[in-house]
Amino acid sequence: MQREEALDLLHANLSSENLRKHCYATEAVMRRLARELGEDEELWGLAGLLHDIDLEICGNDMSTHGEEAARLLAGRGAPPEMVQAVRMHNAEGLGLGERETVLQHALAAAETVTGLIVAAALVLPEKKLAGVKVGSLRKRMKEKAFARGARREVIMECERAGFDLDRFLALALEAMQDISDRLGL
Repeated sequence: MQREEALDLLHANLSSENLRKHCYATEAVMRRLARELGEDEELWGLAGLLHDIDLEICGNDMSTHGEEAARLLAGRGAPPEMVQAVRMHNAEGLGLGERETVLQHALAAAETVTGLIVAAALVLPEKKLAGVKVGSLRKRMKEKAFARGARREVIMECERAGFDLDRFLALALEAMQDISDRLGL
């Protein structure tokens, strides 16, 4: 699957601009992580881009989210490891048990940390990613009431993907800052 085909699939299945931005952010983070680990940047990026393509189909039903996306991707000939990573990013909602591969841990952590980073930007006066610092993200990680949906235990799966928290936060933040215009932040 090429990126243009992936973008067409994303736009055909997600009409919400905010959901699309979340997917662009996750793609950017996944590409940065893949580069850092010497993994397949295209595969990881497309997994990030397409991980939530079924959210509008599922109506945010977490008991089916990920299964529909996996079916769509498998039907398009996506690599099995990408299909499984997309499915497993919502392992908790689907009752699938623990994620196992580096790609699965990276995708779950990456897509979750984007929410924390966006929330950190939005509380700044200028509401820009450029003003967000790794230290403030680390501090916000300890504030359970801040960006409540960004589950800290999932973000901490970055360690199972081979990153300490500070390095993971730095890479994710840099990746999102690089596409800040596209994200409107």
